[in-house]
Amino acid sequence: MDRKAIYREFCESEPTLALFQQAWWLDATCGEAGWDVALVQKGEEVHAALPFRMNSRHGFTVLSQPPLTQFLGPWIRETGAKTANDYGRQKELMTALIEALPQFDQYRQNWSPKLTNWLPFFWQGFQQTTGYTYVLPELGEHAVLWQQFRENVRREIRRAEGRAGVVVDADGTIEEFSRLNELTFARQGRKRPYNEAYLRRLDEACANRGCRRIFVAKDSGGRSHAGAYIVWDAHKAYYLIGGGDPELRNSGAMSLCMWHAIQFATTVTNEFDFEGSMIEPIERFFRAFGARQVPYFRISRTPSRLLRGYEALKMMARG
Repeated sequence: MDRKAIYREFCESEPTLALFQQAWWLDATCGEAGWDVALVQKGEEVHAALPFRMNSRHGFTVLSQPPLTQFLGPWIRETGAKTANDYGRQKELMTALIEALPQFDQYRQNWSPKLTNWLPFFWQGFQQTTGYTYVLPELGEHAVLWQQFRENVRREIRRAEGRAGVVVDADGTIEEFSRLNELTFARQGRKRPYNEAYLRRLDEACANRGCRRIFVAKDSGGRSHAGAYIVWDAHKAYYLIGGGDPELRNSGAMSLCMWHAIQFATTVTNEFDFEGSMIEPIERFFRAFGARQVPYFRISRTPSRLLRGYEALKMMARG
């Protein structure tokens, strides 16, 4: 059995793997031939895994993660060993994972916030920067969650439900959501980093597994104001993407969508991850829901001098 077949079988039985690390998620976002995995086994048991998207960019081999995937990075089996022994085991397993990677010109991935030890990668020449996400770590009573919101968020929700007459459809279609999502990128003057076919393929995979919900806020005239798309596993719900009509963005509908998404998440999992953003206005919006700031690692290495030079020239051109 080859390593991808082993990993597929492993995904079916390992409950600690996150949604984004599942083989079916990688099939949907990369295509079956567009991803691979490094494995470390002891006997027939998988002790470490590192899935990655593998693609060619300008002739360079890049190991990364697909769009709409919050993180990949290593999965390391937990054993409950003493701290000193466990760090040694992590070093051994991570070093083996690095050695199992194919030859590459660049590696670039976000890691799960649960992974706090990247030192073995540092020793192998990798670099790290820090990103931030925002998480509601305990999904419990709706009244408690509501009190954690900043007053401006509560005010927007009331305005949407009251003066704007907006209601949220918790069974929105991918067609109406995609339109709102594309309108948001157009308003920002940015190209959407995935096409319609990509979004539909991922949506179909998630819908087939019953792990996605689309919330669309509409007014009495049938106009769609905003939408929120969430996915989840047994551990956490993730706000994957959103969108809104720029002509209706002052109705408070986006805040209302998020509130409905959070309330729904309490019925299926334990935490809610806004997926964070380093863009200041988006960070401020997420933080206003009372979410806790959580750091995660962005790990990279570019052994190709030619690619390093190419990226440096791009940076100079932007500046």
